[in-house]
Amino acid sequence: MKTLTLLRHAKSGWDDPVARDFDRPLNPKGQRAAAMMGRHMRAEGLEFDHVVASPAARVVETLAQVATGYGSDLAPHWDQRLYLASAATLLDMIHELPAGAGRVLFSGHNPGLEELVLLLCADNALRDSVEVKFPTASLAEMRFDVVDWRDVKPGKAELLRFTRPRDLDSTLGPDYN
Repeated sequence: MKTLTLLRHAKSGWDDPVARDFDRPLNPKGQRAAAMMGRHMRAEGLEFDHVVASPAARVVETLAQVATGYGSDLAPHWDQRLYLASAATLLDMIHELPAGAGRVLFSGHNPGLEELVLLLCADNALRDSVEVKFPTASLAEMRFDVVDWRDVKPGKAELLRFTRPRDLDSTLGPDYN
């Protein structure tokens, strides 16, 4: 069995005067949501053998805040391919994962992360929620009945959890700043 957890970056600051999208930082709501998601991950006992993340500023900051809540550094491998990656690119990256890694975390961006869940997971109520929206700082965990990551195929994953920040704290929902 292999488990892949996807963490979308937390809410970023659109009004921050950066020259490139890549450099956009988190806003205060995003910082709170990421730290809270880290606490949730620790409380749920989520552990990872391998972490791969986009090097975009908002992902770097998300993982720093998650680590604060989680209680330890996740030691990500920064991979430029994760920056705004399509579901097809993400699936290629899954196929390249080390065979010895049983529990992997990808942290990156939409729409790729959402599309990856929809590509890999069979229909169920959690998948339907992802299809509606995969908000910032949300976490999706999928399990694959495979021995090697190269054997991951569309439609074969079981979506074990989908947690949005607003599920943990209503003030982090879309109606609040």
